[in-house]
Amino acid sequence: MTSYVPPGKKEAGLEDAGAQVHRIRITLTSRNVKNLEKVCADLKKGATDKKLNVSGPVRLPTKKLRITTRKAPSGEGTNTWDKFEMRIHKRLIDLHAPSDVVKQITS
Repeated sequence: MTSYVPPGKKEAGLEDAGAQVHRIRITLTSRNVKNLEKVCADLKKGATDKKLNVSGPVRLPTKKLRITTRKAPSGEGTNTWDKFEMRIHKRLIDLHAPSDVVKQITS
């Protein structure tokens, strides 16, 4: 007679030889799109070389931080304005791998 093994559990005699697989989400932010895309490509290439399950990079909406300020410091003179903007780009990469392997890829 066999014993009952609940779904999702391994049989009593079989032990997990490898490390536990985690779902790891890496969030990358930068003001420079070119450098951000290069890092994403390097991470994805390193993960696919090790035959890991990779999803991404997912491009999230760009944050545009805007500041409008007067050009004249004293407040006198013509109403002229300077407009400054900083764009922050964000990417998500999901890896399904043991944490040891992810440390090797990211270092």
